[in-house]
Amino acid sequence: MKQHYAAAFLVAATLGLGPATAAADPELPFVYTKWKQFTKADGLPNEHVFAVKSDGPRLWVGTEGGLALIDKASGKVTTVWTEAEGLPWRAVSGIDVSPKTGDVWLSLFGGGLARLSGGRFDHWHQMNSGVVNDVAYGVAVENDNVWVATTAGASRLNTVSGEWTIYNEKNAPMEEIWNYGANYDDGKVYLAVWGSGVLEYDVATNRWKDYLDPDGEMEIDLYRDDGLVHMVTSGARHVDKTLWVSSYFGVCRYDGRNWRAYYNMDSGLPSDFNNSLAARSGNEAWFATDKGVGALMDAASNTWVAYTRDRTTNTGKAVVSRDKTVLETIDMGLNLPNNYIVSMDVEGNDVFIGTSKGLAWGIGDGYYAGLKDRPKSLSDNRGASK
Repeated sequence: MKQHYAAAFLVAATLGLGPATAAADPELPFVYTKWKQFTKADGLPNEHVFAVKSDGPRLWVGTEGGLALIDKASGKVTTVWTEAEGLPWRAVSGIDVSPKTGDVWLSLFGGGLARLSGGRFDHWHQMNSGVVNDVAYGVAVENDNVWVATTAGASRLNTVSGEWTIYNEKNAPMEEIWNYGANYDDGKVYLAVWGSGVLEYDVATNRWKDYLDPDGEMEIDLYRDDGLVHMVTSGARHVDKTLWVSSYFGVCRYDGRNWRAYYNMDSGLPSDFNNSLAARSGNEAWFATDKGVGALMDAASNTWVAYTRDRTTNTGKAVVSRDKTVLETIDMGLNLPNNYIVSMDVEGNDVFIGTSKGLAWGIGDGYYAGLKDRPKSLSDNRGASK
């Protein structure tokens, strides 16, 4: 890379150009151009995809009208569970899979918590358990425990002893108790809480830590890169000792020492309204906005790929940008069923996007992390910017 830029500078100097006009071809991120879509016509019980979870050869899809299982090898929906097939509640808002047992845990939007094990569902709700509220948004498996995020706090089930613990404003730093999501990584649980930012629970010490917007302003972020972009958080993911956070007012990244905020006005993020996120590494994260997918492919250089669908032509495009400068626009066939993104997951080289009108599966043949020199030749619209 250094030789590449040095050569460009030498040419510029020979031509009598200053550094400001010496332009080298930028290194570029991987762009997903191969997609599969799933709608009701392909076997989904409902097209409003609340949750998606990649589990090796299996892909679990939680919708407003039931649970579906996609076999990745065949690319087909193989099994569907609705209330008629024993699903305790029709709306599945969150999915996690136990790495120890293979059990599939479901948060139910109005039905509490469920487990699919051995082909049978078990059900926990307010009337028979310690689930603090039946309106549940997310679920996370932590060792032998399962966390469920609800509108009245978080509940933790010890699957060995059957003991429940409820966390709310009485025993956790929750100024508000509306929990949007839960994530477990590296010995800690992260809760995204409406009005209370992100809460971190240390499993070993049973201690809480809160991440907040230090300026305390609920309308805008007065001082950027000082903490969370906003107190109203919609998702939190921790990977590679890095915390990624989505909110309705932008997104941010924390590497343990420094915060970085990202907004539509100065990045490739399609919109500041973000429903959730998925993180592949400490350098790459994907955000579910109301105007398409924003993939931060290289945090160090603020390089993004935004994926959107053209509703009139049923085609899609990917816009590669650095900061707010468009580097490349790639026209492709249909990539997303809809631009309103609700949920997402990443595993291996692939990405899985839940929208309000179906599921998209981005197939990462040839995927590479970060940036590299490559030709702008991914589509018929080679290198054109729009």
